[in-house]
Amino acid sequence: MNQVSELAFFTLLVKLGSLAATARELNLTPPAVSKRLAQLEQRLGVRLLNRTTRSISLTGEGEVYLLNAQRILGEIEEMERQVSSSRAAPKGLLRVNAPLGFGRTHVGPAISSFVKRYPDVEVQLQLTDRPINLPDDAIDVAIRFGELPDSRLIARKIASNRRRLCASPLYLRSFGRPEVPKDLMRHNCIVLRQNDAAFGVWRLTRGKQTESVKVRGSLSTNEGEVALNWALDGHGILMRAEWNLAKYLRSGRLEEVLEDYETPPADIYAVYLERLNLSAKVSYFVEHLRDFFQRNADGPSDSRAPWQ
Repeated sequence: MNQVSELAFFTLLVKLGSLAATARELNLTPPAVSKRLAQLEQRLGVRLLNRTTRSISLTGEGEVYLLNAQRILGEIEEMERQVSSSRAAPKGLLRVNAPLGFGRTHVGPAISSFVKRYPDVEVQLQLTDRPINLPDDAIDVAIRFGELPDSRLIARKIASNRRRLCASPLYLRSFGRPEVPKDLMRHNCIVLRQNDAAFGVWRLTRGKQTESVKVRGSLSTNEGEVALNWALDGHGILMRAEWNLAKYLRSGRLEEVLEDYETPPADIYAVYLERLNLSAKVSYFVEHLRDFFQRNADGPSDSRAPWQ
């Protein structure tokens, strides 16, 4: 009898409450059940049950053994369920949340190709201008930039991404090009507001040195597409994720500045509750997103293509 069988045997014995009932359930004789229990206790070197001809009761050691046996058997059952479900064809309702701009440009097309491949899945896409509270909003998968600290969530990286500093050629001709991070303080910077703050702190790293620069400008917004259009119109320097800038950098409508400095990563993650870790609709969708972004990455140039 292996250890998993011992755990299952002991759990069943306690559940049924008697040697005779356990014998009937396992199609054994009561002496065979008694012998099996005795062998288990002998191997452990402790008594697990107090037993009479009519009843059994747990000892202190038996309570500890039962509690852990139930936990281990439950984990084994959940593991098998997850592995089995990961092989099943995805179906049912999948609720997805994504940021407004990225959702429109990239997640929407990814969902379109996903449902063509898996027609039994119904997808509801919710686009929001700020992150939602995943456990409380009935969302299966949320698309986020950067990892989340919430230990209840799983964050699976689906694409590499970075932020870039850029401005239009018109702005750079008029106001010059910053050479070091502190030069940003004398430039008009287009700020994406967060938490209603009318300034931004931009962190730039080269080698082991990181500089934090508090930037300001005459224009700020909480909407990324508006900020991008202001940069295209020549109003200032913008920090934005490369997926949003790629075609403009490639065409020359925007030029990168301080390109020798690294900005905070903006890697793209699919975030979901741990309990949904390997459910078919979630796991298939996450893998589809990874494949879709690898095939449809839009880089500023062939030599610096992102999301690889």
